[in-house]
Amino acid sequence: MAEFAWTIPLWPLLGWLLLGLGGGRLPRPGVSLIGCGSVALAFAAAVAARVTLPESGQTKVLFTWIAAGEFTVSAGLLLDALSVVMALVVTGVGLLIHIYSVGYMAEERAYSRYFAYLNLFVGSMLLLVLAKDLLVLFVGWELVGLCSYLLIGFWFDRERAAAAGRKAFLLNRIGDASFLLGMLVLWRGFGTLDIQTMLPRAGEALAGTVAAAAPLLLFLGATGKSAQLPLYTWLPDAMEGPTPVSALIHAATMVTAGVYMVARLFPLFAQPPTLAVIAGVGALTAFFAATIALVDWDLKRVLAYSTISQLGYMFLALGTAAPEAGIFHLVTHAFFKALLFLAAGSVMHAMHNVIDMRALGGLARPLRYTALAFIVGALALAGIPPLAGFVSKDLILERAWEHAAAGGSPLPFALGLLTAFVTAVYIARAARYTFFDRPTHVEGHPHEAPPVMRWPMALLTLLSVAGGLLGAQLAGAPLLEFLALSPAPQGAAEAGAGPGFLVPALSIAAGVGGLLIGWRAYRGRRDPNLGRLGRLFARHWYLLDLYDGLLVPAAKRTAHFLAGPVDLGVIDRVVNGTGALVAGGARGLRRLQTGYVRQYAAIILVGTVFILAFWMIR
Repeated sequence: MAEFAWTIPLWPLLGWLLLGLGGGRLPRPGVSLIGCGSVALAFAAAVAARVTLPESGQTKVLFTWIAAGEFTVSAGLLLDALSVVMALVVTGVGLLIHIYSVGYMAEERAYSRYFAYLNLFVGSMLLLVLAKDLLVLFVGWELVGLCSYLLIGFWFDRERAAAAGRKAFLLNRIGDASFLLGMLVLWRGFGTLDIQTMLPRAGEALAGTVAAAAPLLLFLGATGKSAQLPLYTWLPDAMEGPTPVSALIHAATMVTAGVYMVARLFPLFAQPPTLAVIAGVGALTAFFAATIALVDWDLKRVLAYSTISQLGYMFLALGTAAPEAGIFHLVTHAFFKALLFLAAGSVMHAMHNVIDMRALGGLARPLRYTALAFIVGALALAGIPPLAGFVSKDLILERAWEHAAAGGSPLPFALGLLTAFVTAVYIARAARYTFFDRPTHVEGHPHEAPPVMRWPMALLTLLSVAGGLLGAQLAGAPLLEFLALSPAPQGAAEAGAGPGFLVPALSIAAGVGGLLIGWRAYRGRRDPNLGRLGRLFARHWYLLDLYDGLLVPAAKRTAHFLAGPVDLGVIDRVVNGTGALVAGGARGLRRLQTGYVRQYAAIILVGTVFILAFWMIR
């Protein structure tokens, strides 16, 4: 069983290889079996890893990948508490999404291509979370970016889907370039990129420029992958892909990579100035994205902004030196956000891909199982006890309160609490418009999803209800005990007094109050006029105007300058000029090759005279 645990990333990658090479010749049941079975085997291997994992963790070096002077990289895997938890989430939630896809994509022509991409996505994420070396982690990091491009633009014949895939790919390249620079700075400071070698030496090796630059460069990479300010704009557009892909990106892969990376390398970030930046960006992003979700009408985009907001919560936890709280919220968020997206997919399946909430309504009766699943996910997202979202969100708010009491800024806690209220308002609005009040659909009869789509939603509903036990103090907080991730940041003040019942009371009040206000404000399908505030939220606080008016034109001018005067005018001329010089020299030398012996003899004579003359006057 111990050896079986090391095969976690192998199975999805093998499934991708089989489907990529021969999936087009297989019947659909065969494609489904390989696609779902490979992830099921990976999940079984992750369970085996959890059962057999020693307290100190395990490593396995597969081969030496790079050996160039002092720079050596080993392709190896690391099994410890954090990587095993992530592997269980990726494979467990990923398996449910694969099974759901069998029903959702049943009529899709490119069925085998879809499952091949999905398998590669899961395999790439597993490589990322299990990597022993930072450069191997970066390979997984880049592969999930590639997979997101392929899956977001899966229907590439639709211009909006193709554009969304390109946007995701390009925006992530900005963060990835920063990540690469951060790795170079770390290698200069440590002389290695092996994670287990770097982390124990973080305090002694990080000094001066390395201590300031490396964590911030890595964090900028995380903001791209996890869609935080300012690199968040690709994630709402990613909704152009198939809905199960949206669930996979938002719940188990891709966007959680940035949170995982910061938690994995947390000792490198455990400096008060760096933590303040992480907490500030996380808190601002959480509130910013929640306000946009309050005014959007596309159900999937509302859930996308919700994901951006909840990822901000996770970074808020990391920035207040509580990585175990951030990972716990990552786990519970995977349950209820996958549930919400799959329920939204069930609505689209019933309503012929209609997703505008203004064109929905009255679906609670014909889609009773879907409605129940969505409501449970919505209550978990709103932080209503005793659901999973309440336990993990309350833990983050408690850690933020303690951080402020110990001398830190109170802003993360205040924004976190305000975000909890806005979250409850917008998810109540989404539930009411989609499932309640008078129906507005006029064509066809909505029908419930088939069993192959309902069963994954049922299991995720159960996890959204009971998942909080993983971190509940009454249950012994087994997940938090297992993770134990939080070394104290250098220079941090002593922990302040615990919040007691105050923070849970405030958290419950924010969630319940937000639900009540959201439910009443939108009753009868009313659209409360938020005036200038609503326009501010709809325009993304005018941030998109700043991008479109300032950054995009500047980037285009720079690109035209580099492509024209620099590339064509300088680089191409140098290259072409070098070629022309060589060609001209060759033509001149070719004239010397006449074939006349007397000419060759004369040249030899002249050369001999020059040599003798040089020798005599030397």
